[in-house]
Amino acid sequence: MPKDARSPKKLRSNRAALRHKVTYALRHPERVGPYVRRAGRDAWLRIKHPDHVGYYRAVMASDARRNPEAAVGSQTHDRWLALGQMQFEYLIEHGLRPEHHMLDIGYGNLRGGRHFIDHLDAGHYYGIDISPDILIAAKKTLTEHGLQAKLPHLTITGDLTLDFLPDDHFDVVHAHSVFSHSPLNVIEECLSHVGRVLTDTGFFDFTFDRTEGTEHQVLREDFYYRTDTLLTLARGHGLHARFMADWEKRPHGQSKIRVSRSPLPS
Repeated sequence: MPKDARSPKKLRSNRAALRHKVTYALRHPERVGPYVRRAGRDAWLRIKHPDHVGYYRAVMASDARRNPEAAVGSQTHDRWLALGQMQFEYLIEHGLRPEHHMLDIGYGNLRGGRHFIDHLDAGHYYGIDISPDILIAAKKTLTEHGLQAKLPHLTITGDLTLDFLPDDHFDVVHAHSVFSHSPLNVIEECLSHVGRVLTDTGFFDFTFDRTEGTEHQVLREDFYYRTDTLLTLARGHGLHARFMADWEKRPHGQSKIRVSRSPLPS
């Protein structure tokens, strides 16, 4: 993460604005070609898949064919390792125990999931994702790290209603770099249902791309939200919600919110 990724100037930037795009292109001319190619691909995929889940599933399929680690946002293997470790250490610090049941929304190729699976008791990790291609990559990671005996559940979903999961079951629900790629209606769908699957003492952590300026999106892939927008949305569905300031100390460009059914210790 660049050192100034959470600077006041960065947090007020509107990456969808023409002025920002022109300025960025002048500063980084080598990135113009890849951006134009990606914009063309995304425009074609949006025509083929007008619903967001279908569209982003196609994006993931395209990215995963080239590099599953890059498809989940890690441009190098070292960064893939570091981000997975960061997710794991944070939840350990916040009380994740082997006997807990965990739901990992958007498990990707198990960047963080492999640590959670190894830590949790057998059968206590349940992962969902929208991408069949990333599921294949996840199974490869699972095999490479010898985690078969942990019997993780990995499945594909077409929405975030969580309707196939049991009530009051998960102690920890986790969505890393999922809402950063989701329009508000997808986030609301998840928040309107996640309370049902959480235990009374459980919590749901999710990261998001934070802005303190105008909320915006880039290529329908990256969405930037104000903190209050997501806190208000969660509270509107009867959940307690708070901004996790301690996550900001980590070298990661996204911010984190925690929601729960019951008030949790600060």
